[in-house]
Amino acid sequence: MSAQQNNGLEVQHLHKHYLLGERNIPVLKGLDVSVEKGEIVVIMGPSGSGKTTLLNCISGIDIPDKGKVTIGGNPINLNSPHERTLLRRHHIGIVFQFFNLIPTLTVKENIGLPFIIAQRKDRDAESRIESIIDTVGLMRRKSHYPYQLSGGEMQLVSIARALVHAPDLLLADEPTGNVNPNIGRSIMDILRNTTKQKNTSVLMVTHNPEHAAWADRICFLKDGIIQAQHQQYGDISSVLPIHEKLLALGI
Repeated sequence: MSAQQNNGLEVQHLHKHYLLGERNIPVLKGLDVSVEKGEIVVIMGPSGSGKTTLLNCISGIDIPDKGKVTIGGNPINLNSPHERTLLRRHHIGIVFQFFNLIPTLTVKENIGLPFIIAQRKDRDAESRIESIIDTVGLMRRKSHYPYQLSGGEMQLVSIARALVHAPDLLLADEPTGNVNPNIGRSIMDILRNTTKQKNTSVLMVTHNPEHAAWADRICFLKDGIIQAQHQQYGDISSVLPIHEKLLALGI
């Protein structure tokens, strides 16, 4: 599918290497991946295969050596620091594995940070913050500080913060990696329902086949490229084919 047809995310021929001493270590080797609007795509692969590197290159945290990233039909100039900053402020939400909440801010203040950083005077900012707090089930905790929350609650705050400004694309790096399985399922349920309602494109990294099953499509990353894909359609009862694909690819 071409970037002209896809109004979500389109990554084409992405290359990235790192220098380790005098050694040139290639990580991404011409990777292609796309995510439609409203689609949830999971990236799975062995440790060190470049999953986080891929997310960092898309978000402009890191700069690819070669390749093209298109979001919402607009090519992104990842060599421009200004354009990378605007990309993260206005078009991308990021959910990190380790929450990255500001400890001196309340739940509500943490969630409202994207509006402050973007210097946007949205008339409906307050209502959007309250709405997303309600969506993730934290109304009773909105005046609490991060140290007063459980790990699952902190992750829900980070998801709400990433979605409150209605980004075109949500990038999630192991969003269930630091919570127990039951909380992980709850997080995936909220993440799927919320992004579907907002028609947000989601690209998520996970090692967990059960949580990957919530995705519409799973892409298997190995040796620097997408080696295979599995159409999942959010069928959370169907985990076995994911295990079988991982075994077949040696992941």
